[in-house]
Amino acid sequence: MDKLFEYSNKLIRETDTTFFRYMYNEINWKSRMIGLVGARGVGKTTLILQYIKQNLNLAETLYVTAEDFYFVENRFIDLADAFIKQGGKYLFIDEIHKYKEWAKELKLIYDYHKELKVVFTGSSVLDIKKGTSDLSRRAVIYNMQGLSFREYLQLFHNIQSNIFSLDEIIAHKVELPDLPHPLRLFSSYLKTGYYPFAMDEDFGIRLNQIINQTLENDIPMYAEMNVATGRKLKQLLSIIAKSAPFKPNMTKIAEILSASRNNIADYCLYIEEAGLIAQLRDQIGGIRGLGKVDKIYLDNTNLIYHLAEENSNIGNVRETFFLNQMRVKQDVYASSVSDFLIGDKTFEIGGKNKGQKQIKNTQHGFVVKDDIEYGYLNVIPLWQLGLTY
Repeated sequence: MDKLFEYSNKLIRETDTTFFRYMYNEINWKSRMIGLVGARGVGKTTLILQYIKQNLNLAETLYVTAEDFYFVENRFIDLADAFIKQGGKYLFIDEIHKYKEWAKELKLIYDYHKELKVVFTGSSVLDIKKGTSDLSRRAVIYNMQGLSFREYLQLFHNIQSNIFSLDEIIAHKVELPDLPHPLRLFSSYLKTGYYPFAMDEDFGIRLNQIINQTLENDIPMYAEMNVATGRKLKQLLSIIAKSAPFKPNMTKIAEILSASRNNIADYCLYIEEAGLIAQLRDQIGGIRGLGKVDKIYLDNTNLIYHLAEENSNIGNVRETFFLNQMRVKQDVYASSVSDFLIGDKTFEIGGKNKGQKQIKNTQHGFVVKDDIEYGYLNVIPLWQLGLTY
């Protein structure tokens, strides 16, 4: 256990605290058990290490990763027992989905040790959600996604911006005096600004690793798939990357993959939960409920430029950005008259020459235009929608 403390303290000391993700201030850190979930690579580990460094006494705190060899022979519940006997109060467990019976043992820790606060993270959204159905009365779960355009400006270019609500953006209340001409940086964000590690020189390699680990390890392992099915997930993502956004034809996709048509919807859900695609549904049944899937997108614009390459369509990029950024604070649905529906507002996405034709008969219709710096009337600059979190 001494080595666990040594490793924990080393990581905490080396953690940079000059930039904090949006989720840092949204978590109620006073909760007894907190789960932080999200796709690989969005910065969950850094966030919890920052919280420890800024707020906690290291003598009472332990950070571990479930991938540590310690857990080959030791259980979480045994670690918690030993930790508390040494005066421990705050236990942070990273990559918890790597541990087979994590949900069961977290329940035991919660019930047996009321004096201990536990924070856990997991990269495989699919398995975390499956496990948290058993923890619903105990753990508070937060879902974290990649950088907003606002966060990108701060992290990559030291440009500060307030957070603006959708209503404030529609009312043209956005003020960003430090960035009078945002379009050049916005273009860079769309290509390489969604993941915090984009500053690294090996960004493309790391992004490939995340995609492969998600499709070859995370999903197959926890959805109990065989290797051949895992390969079909990669084929499916390739089809989506070349075609998105598209209205899914499950029969045709099943023929291409030599798979059962009934399995394709499940495969898409797995890949969506793991943070690689986004499925736009109609309003019936809720955003992740039983609503019919209207279109399938890649999850974020960085994935488009990385996977689609020459098939990167600017219209696809614009719609993907809108859905990706808006879904954090809003429920986004397919619109029967334009591209997207949020509440009673409908949004048509396009370039600077986009007209009003699709929304001319709607009461609350808005045109979201790329390649413009400022909005007017019912016209909103696309880049401003990246300032909402």
